[in-house]
Amino acid sequence: MDTYVRFRSARPALDLVALERFYVDALGCSKLAAFTGHDDFDGLVVGAPDAGWQVEFLVERGRVALPPPDPEQLLVFYVRDRAALDARCLTMDAAGCERVAPNNPYWQVHGVTYRDPEGYAVVIAVAPG
Repeated sequence: MDTYVRFRSARPALDLVALERFYVDALGCSKLAAFTGHDDFDGLVVGAPDAGWQVEFLVERGRVALPPPDPEQLLVFYVRDRAALDARCLTMDAAGCERVAPNNPYWQVHGVTYRDPEGYAVVIAVAPG
């Protein structure tokens, strides 16, 4: 079996500017790419330049994205330790990001949950172990 060299999760979006403020400016992801008018899609790709993961947000022209379907549909970003979690939360809070109670109590113990501008849950948690 071939080894995967990158993982990208793609999701529909409504407002790429608001998502860039949340994921890049507040959460600290890198903006890896952005495009407009690619076969009627506009997009924003965030991640970490040297990591094997990316998140892509897509606006399809002429179609409105559906709302998030379930409270367990979330993205989890792991940090090294509690100090890194506290530092990232200070940045998120200063940017006006909304903290929310997680659906799963595990995330309450091990991290902090925010709601992104389009209603999706985003968890920042201390990496296990």
